[in-house]
Amino acid sequence: MKTANMKVAYITDDIYLEHDTGAMHPESPARLNAINRAIEPLCDSLLLRSPIRVSDQILALVHSADHIESVKTTCEYGGSIDSDTICSMDSYIAAAMAVGAGVVALDGIKAGEFKRAFCAVRPPGHHATPTQAMGFCLFNNIAIAARYAQSIGYEKVMIIDFDVHHGNGTQDTFYEDDSVFYFSSHQAYAYPGTGAEAQRGEGRGEGFTANFLMMPESRDSELLDIYENDLPPFIDAFQPDIILVSAGYDLHESDPLAQLNITTEGIRTMVRGLLDSRDVPFVFFLEGGYDVTALGENVKVTLEEMSI
Repeated sequence: MKTANMKVAYITDDIYLEHDTGAMHPESPARLNAINRAIEPLCDSLLLRSPIRVSDQILALVHSADHIESVKTTCEYGGSIDSDTICSMDSYIAAAMAVGAGVVALDGIKAGEFKRAFCAVRPPGHHATPTQAMGFCLFNNIAIAARYAQSIGYEKVMIIDFDVHHGNGTQDTFYEDDSVFYFSSHQAYAYPGTGAEAQRGEGRGEGFTANFLMMPESRDSELLDIYENDLPPFIDAFQPDIILVSAGYDLHESDPLAQLNITTEGIRTMVRGLLDSRDVPFVFFLEGGYDVTALGENVKVTLEEMSI
């Protein structure tokens, strides 16, 4: 499906480089630097936009006041939420502007300026629950974007998460909600240990969560089977007004934190299928991906497909 020749918005900011996780941490500024180098040939064809810093009121669309204050306090002095989730003095601003990238994307889409956007942000978000930062994530960028999208008129929001790790925070946020459909493919037995296929939602949200596990060493064929055969019936039944994507590139064969064997061409084919699945706006949010060279190339092919 075509995008009426509209450019894709690419939303990022150097503030994300100031989120300092330490010299040996896999979620490092080098990731974003690698992406920006890789996409340089595409820049003339993209709409380059800057994010905003959101207020606590926007963060509170998903997160508790205690959660927001805890992150703010930890970042004020630099410290750690847990052994994986590190804050520096600029991390709160970076995290608030990671959420702000989604707001800018959605406002631009609503105004008719573009129909697709890629938010190249740090820190990532999909592990952050409404009450707890974890797994490199401070605030849940995509979950807040879903609630913000609903506030400006997109009633039915679908979130598709192809990160190799299950987005437990996103699932928790919408587990009892029938207005946001959460679909995740992820590696079995990997961090954080959630996302069993039996987890399908509760209450009025029952049937609005779908998890698909891939065994370690799975290849393109297993991934594409999920996205070509399992996902489309959910999209057809739910008929979302907008689709948000947790784009975690740690499913790639090179990634040091996972054990899947997905190629760059497999990722390209998956993204193409996603974009062809329904003629609605799409916003992609950077999540994982820790081989920086592969990360840059995989974001590049994603943007190429989004621009068709």
